[in-house]
Amino acid sequence: MLVLEARPVEVLWDELLPIETRLLPADLVVIDRVLDDPAVLAPVAAVWQREAERRGRSSAGHGRPTIPMASYVRLMVVKQRNGWGYERLAREVSDSLHLRRFCRISLGERVADESTIRKLTRRLGPEVVAAMTRAVIAKGVNETRFRARAVRIDSTVVEADVRYPTDAGLAGDAVRLLAREGKRAAALVTGGATAMRDRSRAVGRKLRALGCAVKRRTGDAKDEVLALTGECGKLAAASVTDARKVAGELRAAARGRGARAKLAATERLERGIERAEKVCEQIRQRLAGEPIRDRLVSLADPDARPIRKGKAGKPTEFGSVHQIAEITPHTRKGARGFVLAPATEPGNPGEQTLLPATVAELLTLGLTPAEVALDGGFPVCATAQALEPIAPDRLFIAGKRSTAAGASKRTRDRLASYRTGAEGRISHLKRDYGLKRSRLKGAAGAKTWVGWGALAYNLDTYAHYAVRDA
Repeated sequence: MLVLEARPVEVLWDELLPIETRLLPADLVVIDRVLDDPAVLAPVAAVWQREAERRGRSSAGHGRPTIPMASYVRLMVVKQRNGWGYERLAREVSDSLHLRRFCRISLGERVADESTIRKLTRRLGPEVVAAMTRAVIAKGVNETRFRARAVRIDSTVVEADVRYPTDAGLAGDAVRLLAREGKRAAALVTGGATAMRDRSRAVGRKLRALGCAVKRRTGDAKDEVLALTGECGKLAAASVTDARKVAGELRAAARGRGARAKLAATERLERGIERAEKVCEQIRQRLAGEPIRDRLVSLADPDARPIRKGKAGKPTEFGSVHQIAEITPHTRKGARGFVLAPATEPGNPGEQTLLPATVAELLTLGLTPAEVALDGGFPVCATAQALEPIAPDRLFIAGKRSTAAGASKRTRDRLASYRTGAEGRISHLKRDYGLKRSRLKGAAGAKTWVGWGALAYNLDTYAHYAVRDA
């Protein structure tokens, strides 16, 4: 059962507390008022409505009640503003009178368990967060003196929560994954299924030998590394063969009682087999000297991709690309504005590939900024064509003399400095709002994580303008 609003926070115990503990800081007062708007929680209610239409029965008014969505959204905002994990979030809110009052949790209530918050985050997904972000931006434009006169757009890589990948390491992960899932699947078959051989110790010996060979840093060591990588690939391929037999027997036995559990285990095992086969194919291509396209870098996060941005300290990052667009009221130094719901696609999309989605966000909000400042990675013709729906007065692309035609040198310098601020804003988002690394797996998880970071930043921006204008 869906519960949107929280119960009153004030209880008898509050009368015994000093007045200072019952007053929220100025920024939290503004954010609390923004989150009270019904338009912010409307996307959450729409999720339950869609689920009811899909299932043919309503879950909004039946079943076990959820935690109040008003409290959940505030908990997630606190989490992103402070960079806490789910466990620490529950612990810190439990110990703070101010955060309890902000999150609408009275002294007589328990804070929701971290697993409840985590599961709700997955269930709601990225589209709900994007809709709430649009509601906050629309509220900021309508109720403050903010006017969207300019927009700066740049892309960044949000790293996935994976370690540095190697082909041999991925083969070892595949062997351990198939051994674990195969053993669980075989236990569900009455009378036992084909024995799933565990090759974890064998692949572990190969990986330790490979580590010793790498340390020698000689020409012979390179040949030995390739040979050991091939042997790890053979062990992974043998595990795939065994796992396929177990999956076939389990799917054939999925009849009657316990069929659903058997089918679920079969699907998990088959997903592992598919990813392990991808790893084996990558090793074969590497040993054959063939180029590897659409490389898999993690079995746990199959949507993460290697992305090269040309940075000296970190030439290759592993994750996903997100386009950050910030609308601001001016282009002077220190300009601060609202960040649109970031656009992204799986893989390593180009700037011009993500730009139409960013333009669509502007049109959805009814915003037509007069000036657009972009990074040098945007092609001139394709960019101008993509921006036609908003018809900006001036388009500036760093390093492209053909843009900002007719503008004075002072104007071009101003826009160049304004465009450079996009890099500072991205650094700010990564440092203070969690965009450095996504702790949620998959493309949808990364988009959800980045969306919550953008929402928390926009709420702080709203508070910035509201306090300034007060």
